[in-house]
Amino acid sequence: MAISSSIVDLGAKSKKAIVLWLEGFREACCLHRVVFFCLRSKSLAIRTGQCFLLNGLIFLGSLLTLNSVIIPVLQWILPNHCPQFDSLDLCAAGGIAKFFSFLRYALVQIFYIFWFYPVYILSLVLSSFWYNDIAKHAFIAMGRHELTAKPSSQSELSKSENLCEADKPAGLGRAIIGVGEHIYSLLLLSVFFLKVSAVGFIPYIGKVLNFVLLSWMYAYYCFEYKWNLTELGLDKRLDFFESNWAFFAGFGSPCVLAIFFFPSFVSYGVMAVLFPLFVLTATGSRTEDVINSRRRTWQGAGLGRLPIFYASDTLSMWIVSTLVSDSPQEQQQEKNE
Repeated sequence: MAISSSIVDLGAKSKKAIVLWLEGFREACCLHRVVFFCLRSKSLAIRTGQCFLLNGLIFLGSLLTLNSVIIPVLQWILPNHCPQFDSLDLCAAGGIAKFFSFLRYALVQIFYIFWFYPVYILSLVLSSFWYNDIAKHAFIAMGRHELTAKPSSQSELSKSENLCEADKPAGLGRAIIGVGEHIYSLLLLSVFFLKVSAVGFIPYIGKVLNFVLLSWMYAYYCFEYKWNLTELGLDKRLDFFESNWAFFAGFGSPCVLAIFFFPSFVSYGVMAVLFPLFVLTATGSRTEDVINSRRRTWQGAGLGRLPIFYASDTLSMWIVSTLVSDSPQEQQQEKNE
């Protein structure tokens, strides 16, 4: 009986997880919000257009030009086989072919060093600023001029956020806490990214786990801009995210599907073009209302919290405690005193 009850409970929770996953996937695909926001904000349309221009036309265009034009032309000018008028001795020794191969490689590397890598770095730097501007303009376009205003719905996130506001100090102390949380969030996500990369090397199941973890990571990135604008504390973000892990796995899946099967540079370019769209859908999403509308139809317990960031949080805390702790020399001096 106990086993049968466990199987039934597992089946019910799996069904709930699938429903929430589909809701998250559907929310991510609500790209009509992008058109709505761009029509309501000229600044947002300009920023989004700049992202498409830099990451799509220039970055991906450079890759396409290299692979479709430059490399084929170099292979035509500097072929692998020996031309008929060349010395037969050099052809027999393979000297001409080796020289042409080295010359092609050198010219391609020159293209990477003096054009492609600078464009890549410029894209990373500018996009990091533009994404925040895009989320901010979208927030204003929704009519929320006061970025710290709270949603009218009495959802779990809103309630926890209000409790969090009461515990935070005002003025300079609040600003210091905000900066500290932002720095720790960067460290936490960096450690999580390393874990995602390492998981991919696990045999058989590595790719599946990598896909799921990437979905959560990109979903968190998309919603982080909105949470920064609403000044939601890091603890509340992680609690809300891990308590609704199925929804966010679904939301991040379209992001990962768009890049999962491409080489690294191509996947970055595609993601850099699509990421602003998912940031806009996340900013315009009423996540709490969507999740609560589903929860009201459930019978019994919910899915429960999944500790997605537990390992990353533990390692990040260890790094922070190691950095801020006294050195052995200082500890010895304190003992002598």
